[in-house]
Formats: sequence, structure tokens, C-alpha cells
Amino acid sequence: MIGIVNYGAGNIFSLTSALSRLGLSYGMINTEQDFEQYSHIIIPGVGHAGAAMEKLNQTGLVESIRQLKKPVLGICVGMQLLTAHSQEGDAQLMNIIPLETKLFDKDLGIKIPHMGWNNIEIKNNLLFEGVENQTQFYFVHSYFIEYNAIFEIATAEYGLQYSAAIQKDNFYGVQFHPEKSGAAGEQLLLNFSNLKQ
Repeated sequence: MIGIVNYGAGNIFSLTSALSRLGLSYGMINTEQDFEQYSHIIIPGVGHAGAAMEKLNQTGLVESIRQLKKPVLGICVGMQLLTAHSQEGDAQLMNIIPLETKLFDKDLGIKIPHMGWNNIEIKNNLLFEGVENQTQFYFVHSYFIEYNAIFEIATAEYGLQYSAAIQKDNFYGVQFHPEKSGAAGEQLLLNFSNLKQ
């Protein structure tokens, strides 16, 4: 069973539709006690990282998330919340993975936000089992997570190389939207649901 952290900043509908298509059961996490019911946890997120962190703080769930030993997947802003700090709103985040979330530099001659399909360079990782290297995933974001070889499990290029997916212990994050990325995205969600605790 997958628990979705319900804190008012999530892309819940497209995510739950994708999980339903895959036959994966899910439920919403609103309180600390709810974590016990689920084997895998997803932190969705769209919009502003600073505002999302504020909403997450208001739920009182942050400490429980930090202590989780189950597989956790942050999607888009949900991934950024796992990092230490975002330039968006100069926000202190959960600091589970000690990385910085930064604004793309328009001086690189790129359009911001980065919106659309982009190839990713994949490291050997169970999250990407059965997904070919250079597969395209769907991105919508103005902020990116700095590249760091220790935590990076996939990279993308958009004016510069950045982390498209990261991992530290049982915490995973993807900058793209697997729920909007067709068959490859569904494979990733399926892989996540099969990760062992």
C-alpha cells in the first residue's frame, strides 16, 4: 500500500490516476498515525517550494517523515523538499539530503520554466529497472537540484547538468513527473512500489 502525504501542495489527481492504472492501492496520509498503514510513501508537490514547505510544516508531519525507514519518493517539488534549502522563497527545507535547490539561470539562454520532455542519463538503480538509458520523462520546473555524484541516480541537461533523480538510503526523489511520463513513468512507479524496506 502506498501512502500519499496529503499537505495541500500535491499533484494528487494525476498521481492517483496513474497508481490506479497500475493496480496499486493507495491512501492519504493526514496524521502521524497514518504512516503505519503504508509500506511505501510518496511526497507529491507542485508550485512554490517555500510555500509547500510551510504547508508541510503546518501538518506536523515533518519529523515523522525524517524518521521513516520505509521507501519514500518525492516527486517534483516533493523531491525538492527533501533537500536542505531552496532559493525559491529562501526556504529551509527538510534537509534529508544535503543539497541545494537553485533557480535556472536565464543567462544560459534557456526558457524558464523548463517544460516538456527531456532525456535522462540513468545510473544503475532499482528505481529505474526496465527503463532504458536516455528515456524521456516529462518535466515542469524553474528550480533544479544541484548535481552531486554521491546522491545522483539520474541526470538531465538543460543549460547545465543537474540531478533528475537522487537517492539517500530509503529516500528517493525525481524532478520529473512519472505520472505524466507514459509507460516509462509507470514503470518507475511500479519499481518504487516493489522496493524492499
